[in-house]
Amino acid sequence: MQRIPNDLYKKIIENMPICCVDAVVHHDKKVLLVYRTEEPCKDQWWLPGGRILKNEKLEEAVKRKVLEETGLAVSIEKKFGVYEVMWENGPFGGGVHAVSVNFLVRPEEGLKIKLDNTSSGYRWVDEAEGDLHDYVKKVLNDSEVFKKK
Repeated sequence: MQRIPNDLYKKIIENMPICCVDAVVHHDKKVLLVYRTEEPCKDQWWLPGGRILKNEKLEEAVKRKVLEETGLAVSIEKKFGVYEVMWENGPFGGGVHAVSVNFLVRPEEGLKIKLDNTSSGYRWVDEAEGDLHDYVKKVLNDSEVFKKK
């Protein structure tokens, strides 16, 4: 599978929604968030995730994105939500309209985080509160990852 060249990707996001996946990576009742260095959502705590590539299944995409962005291999527990988001700022200055399919995932082994260049830090959170973006809070709540058993 091949990435879209930047000039073509710019035309796509200027004219149509993009399909994405986001991952709620959880371990010991905590969720991994990454601090974004790129638009959309630059300088915010976010879920690992991103674009689905042509001919890539959703499950393959979420595993690939988590591995690329965090260095973690994950197992999927469930697919739990589809969200539509519209960001004013995108990677090329204009807005982004995205449809994101969300997954609850768990690291397969080890927790050694190796961030790519889309993030400058990470943290584990145990609640969907505080300084988190409303989208992140909604996804975490909908995942039921913090639900008391």
